[in-house]
Amino acid sequence: MTARTVYRWTRRLIWLLIAAGLALVAFAVLKGRPQDMPWTPLDLAQPIGAFTGRKLAGLTQDPQQCRDLLDRAGIGVVAVGAKGSGQCVHSDGVRLQARKGAASLAPASVAPSCPVVAALKLWEWHVVQPAAQKAFGLKVVRINHLGSFSCRRMYGRSSGDFSEHATADAIDIAGFVLSDGRQIRILKDWSGEGKDAQFLRDVRDGACDLFSTVLSPDYNAAHADHLHLDQAERGAMGWRACR
Repeated sequence: MTARTVYRWTRRLIWLLIAAGLALVAFAVLKGRPQDMPWTPLDLAQPIGAFTGRKLAGLTQDPQQCRDLLDRAGIGVVAVGAKGSGQCVHSDGVRLQARKGAASLAPASVAPSCPVVAALKLWEWHVVQPAAQKAFGLKVVRINHLGSFSCRRMYGRSSGDFSEHATADAIDIAGFVLSDGRQIRILKDWSGEGKDAQFLRDVRDGACDLFSTVLSPDYNAAHADHLHLDQAERGAMGWRACR
């Protein structure tokens, strides 16, 4: 490929990116959806937008801003202070306070990072509860999990990158309890064609708009009993995983 050809294709790509950006702005303005623009401030009171997930992950760099956003959205939390040591030190963990009408986390003592908690609440409001109403005509009253903070490397290896769990930037969701007491569990209900399985796939798919990484039983056997949700910070245009 000649230098002239490379220049021509590079120029076309730049113009395509500019056109795509202008189209995004036009859509956001015409539809009255500022949350679809990458430069507008995050507002947890707004519906999920095209860049909401990336903005949530970016809160890792500003724990105070994250806590202020939770407060403005009426989400009660208690900051737990610095925890861990070495590669696993983190200081942005928060514990959700019980609120009437809101789904609780169980065990309630869990304290994920603030960006994870912010995403969890948006997930509950805009994905989990609508999916439960659609599938069962009921509310979700409890979200069961397998934990958040765990000072370990990815896949439990003795070397390599540390897991997002090492800084509480992840949580593993095991299942849901409905208002009639029924339990929907990842391990038991993921497979099949019924409404329980469809509900779980709907909440998995919706999580992909809010979390940097979403891993389900479709990914591998290690996730057979949970949805791994994390806020790995990979930059404004970094890759995102949804499996």
